[in-house]
Formats: sequence, structure tokens, C-alpha cells
Amino acid sequence: MAVDTPQETSMSALLKRLTERTSRMVKTIQTIDRISKQTNLLALNSAIEASRAGEAGRGFRVVADEIKKLADNSFQATRDSVVIIQDIHLTANEVIAVRTADLAYDTIDKIDRNLFERNCDVQAWATFQAIRDCLGDPERYRAEATALMKKIVDIYEVYYDLYLTDQQGRIIATGLRQDLVGADMSGKEWFRETMGRKNVYVTDMYFCQSAGGYTVAYSCPVRDDQGAIVGVLSTRFNWRFIYDIIDKAKVSQGGSLYVINKEGLVIASLDRNGILERDLSDMPAARKALAGETYGYVIDGAQGKSRISGYARTQGYNAYAGKGWSVIVTEAAQG
Repeated sequence: MAVDTPQETSMSALLKRLTERTSRMVKTIQTIDRISKQTNLLALNSAIEASRAGEAGRGFRVVADEIKKLADNSFQATRDSVVIIQDIHLTANEVIAVRTADLAYDTIDKIDRNLFERNCDVQAWATFQAIRDCLGDPERYRAEATALMKKIVDIYEVYYDLYLTDQQGRIIATGLRQDLVGADMSGKEWFRETMGRKNVYVTDMYFCQSAGGYTVAYSCPVRDDQGAIVGVLSTRFNWRFIYDIIDKAKVSQGGSLYVINKEGLVIASLDRNGILERDLSDMPAARKALAGETYGYVIDGAQGKSRISGYARTQGYNAYAGKGWSVIVTEAAQG
């Protein structure tokens, strides 16, 4: 038994097939319309000839009148059919539009749930005794803290590394990059914001030179037994793992999916292109999301190319408030 591929069974693909069939219906109706016009012309000519024939053409005139009625009814049926088909096209595009918006919502929700877990990770690990001991006496407990952080990186797999800094921003232990020990991080956003807020801080997605890849940094204050902040534990989430979510999104062939930050810059996409370079802030759907609209779609007919774009803005998840990101899904309009 043949098995349809996911592409063949996607809603947009099915609607495309529906559109192809309605297009064939249009051609058939156009043929009927031409026949109706010819029939009407034949009825007119028959009526003229019947009139010339006088009384002898009376029966022929009756036939001509019936032919004209048939032609008129065909004209009306053709007009009604065209309206119905246009409504089918419109409905098909509205179904695709709702689907793109739902897909965008589902994708940003899954991303938020994933990042919520990363948010919880760093807060939990900042309470581990080995981490706190290392900040109290780095020389004595560095090896223990390093072993713990390396084990975390190895087990979780989604992190490039973990960094532990003192109150001044100096790295005193890492999971993997031992060459970073002693480096000054006091000027980095993640350190300054964590110390300033005295709470967990999450960066936007950026390219991390020390990690060698795109990342989101999750940083949490480390407190001593009296509750005083004695340092910062910071993780480097490997952004590549977000594509585990994006690649599973059922976008039809020719469609696209983008994750944009609060400025409209692409931070992830199906084709992996334009990361932190392409600006979508002028896209109608992106403008709505950036303006704070949480969910919706836009059918855009600019430049003669009809595109449908669904959008959804982050709602966060539990204690994770989100970073103002949005997902934009685009599909070709049918018709």
C-alpha cells in the first residue's frame, strides 16, 4: 500500500489540489459559457427567421424561445458557479491563513517551553553546594566545581559550556573551557544584568565567541548561606537544538518559517539563512507581531504575488516571560 509523504498530506497541499480542481471547473464553466452564448445567438437567428416566415414559422418561434430560455438559464448558472468557485478560493486561503497562524503559535509555544526548562536549569544548578563552595574557596573547590559542570554539559548535551564567576566578574571555573579561567566578564551584558537585577537573566540570541556558536545565555546569582550574592553561574545554550522544533513544523513546499527577535531580526529559519542579518520588520505580519499582537494572519497581494503569513508572539511559559520573539510562517495563497 502506498503511503503519502507528509508533504502530500499537509493541509496546504490538499488545498492546492482543491484549487487545481476548481481551476478545471472554471475552464469547464467557460466552455459552457461559450456554448450558452452560441446557443443564444442561434435562438436569436431562429427567432428572426421565424418572424420572416410569418404564420408558418410560429412553431419554430416557440422552439427558438425555449432555446433562448435555456441559454439564459445557462448564463445565470454560469454566473452562480463562478461566485461559488471564487468563494471556494477565498475559503481555502482563509483555511491556510488560520493554519499558518496556528503553526506559528505552536512553534513559539514549543520554543518557550524549551527555554523555560533552560531557565529552570541554571537556577537549580546555582544552588548546588559544589558551586557555592567554589565561590567561597576557589583554589580548594575548583576541581570539584569543574567536574560537576562538565558532567552537566555531558549529560544535558544542549549546552556549550557553563561559566562560574565571582562578584567582580572574573571566571573562576568552567565545565570545558579551562583556558577561560581568570577571564574578566564584568563588562558583559549577562553578568551586569544578573548582578544589577539580583535575579536570573536571559540574553537574546547572539553569537558567542567563547562558545563558537549561536547561543542564549542563562545567568543566575549564586548566594551564600546568608543569602548574599557571591557570584554568577551562566550557561551557554546551544541554539542548534532549537532546530529540533523548527524542522518538525509542517510547512508546505515553498513555504517558510522564521523566528524573529523583538527588533525583527531573523534568529532562526527553516533555510538557516540570514541569521542575525535579515530584517523582517517591514513584513506586514511581522509588524503586527512586533506591535504586540499575539496571534493572527495577513493575506498580502503585494507585487502581484499573493502570500499568506501567519504570526504568533511569545507568551512566555510559567515563570519564563519570553524575550519578545515571534514566529512568522508564510505560504503561497491559492488561486
